[in-house]
Amino acid sequence: MTNYIILAFCVIIILSYLFDISSKYSKIPGVILLIALGILIHILADRTGYKIPNLKPILPVIGTIGLILIVMEASLDLKLEKSKKKLIKKSVSSALILLVFFVIAFSYCLVQFFDFTLRDSLLNAIPLGIISSSIAIPSAAHLNPEDKEFIVYESSFSDIFGIILFDYILLNQTSIGLGILYFAIDGIVTLIIAVISTSILAILLHKITYHVNYVMIMTAVILIYVLAKLSHLPALLLVLIFGMVLINNQFLEIDFIKKYVDFGKFRNDISSFKRILGELTFIVRSFFFIMFGYYTNIYSLINLNNIIIGLAITLSIFLMRWLFFAQVLRLPARPLVFFAPRGLITILLFLSIPVASRIPLISEEVITLVIIMTIIILTWGNMMKRNASSEINIIQQSESQDPLVTK
Repeated sequence: MTNYIILAFCVIIILSYLFDISSKYSKIPGVILLIALGILIHILADRTGYKIPNLKPILPVIGTIGLILIVMEASLDLKLEKSKKKLIKKSVSSALILLVFFVIAFSYCLVQFFDFTLRDSLLNAIPLGIISSSIAIPSAAHLNPEDKEFIVYESSFSDIFGIILFDYILLNQTSIGLGILYFAIDGIVTLIIAVISTSILAILLHKITYHVNYVMIMTAVILIYVLAKLSHLPALLLVLIFGMVLINNQFLEIDFIKKYVDFGKFRNDISSFKRILGELTFIVRSFFFIMFGYYTNIYSLINLNNIIIGLAITLSIFLMRWLFFAQVLRLPARPLVFFAPRGLITILLFLSIPVASRIPLISEEVITLVIIMTIIILTWGNMMKRNASSEINIIQQSESQDPLVTK
C-alpha cells in the first residue's frame, strides 16, 4: 500500500509538471487540467470500486499553506521603481476599483432580489471578485513586458485587497464605524509585528550558513501567519510586507545598514529563496486543485441552474472589466480584459465562510463553474493573442521579402 501511495504522488507531480509545460504551447492553464484530472480520478474510482481515503478535511490545510506561499511569491514580484509609477498606479486602481464595484453590485443583487443579509452577501461576493495571481501571472508570460507587468501587479494586489476586505467583513461583528476603527488598530499592530518579524527573518536569511536555510524561513513565516490569525489580526499583511521588503531592498541601501549587510549576497539569497518558494508552491497548488476536482460533485456541475448562475457571474465579471478598461483606464481591452481568472484564493475564501453565512445560491459547484469559465475565457484570449501575433509576424516577413515594398 505504501508503494502505491508513493507511486500516486510521483505520477501526480509528473503530470502536473507536464500540464505546466504544455500550457506554454497550448495556452490552456494547467489549473483547469488539474481539476479535470481530479474529476477523472473520481470517475475511475467510482467505476472500479476502488476506495480512496477521505482527504477532504485536510483540503483547507493544504489550501491555507498554498495561500500563504502564493501571496509570498506574488509579493516577491512587486518591485517598486519610479519608472513603473504610472503602471503601478493603473494596475493597483484596476485591482481595487474592479473588486469593489463587483462586490457592491453582486451584494446589491443578493440583498435586493433574494433578501439575504448584507454581511452574508458580502462574504459570498468577495471571493468571486478576486483575480487569481497563481493563474494569471504564468498565463501572461507571452505578453509584451508592459502588459505582463500590469497583470502581475493587478492580480497580486487583487489577491491582497480581496483577502483584507474578506477578513474585515468576517471578523467584524460590530457597526461599520467601530469595525473600521478596530481593523485600523489591528492593521497598525500587524504592521509593527511585520516590521520586527521581517527584520529578524531577513537577518536570518542573510546570516544563516547552515545547509537547511530557506525551509526554516518559510516555516517561520507560516508560524507567524498562524499566530496572527489566532490573534484575529490581518495575517496576510505580514506575508505581504515580508515579501515586499525583501524584493525592494534597494531602499535599505544606506551607509549604516551597508556596514552589516552584503547586499550582493543578500540578493543572491533572495533569488534562491524565490526559486525554492516557486517549486514548493507548485507542489502544494497541484495537490490542492486535484483534490478539489476529486471532491467536486460532478452531477451538480451539469445542473442547468448552476450553469446559468455561473455564466451570469462570469459575464458580469468580464463586462465590468471591459467597461473599466475602455472607459476609465483608456487602455486597449485586448488582451488584458481576458486576464481575470478565479482560482485558489476564491476557493479558499469560500471554504472559510461560516456555514451559517453561506448562500445556497452560490454553491461549491457554482464556484467551480466560475473558475472553469473564467479560465476558458483566459485561454481563448491567449489563443487570439497568439494568432494575432503570428499574423503580424507573417505580414512583417512578407513585407521585408517583397522587393516592391522594400523600394
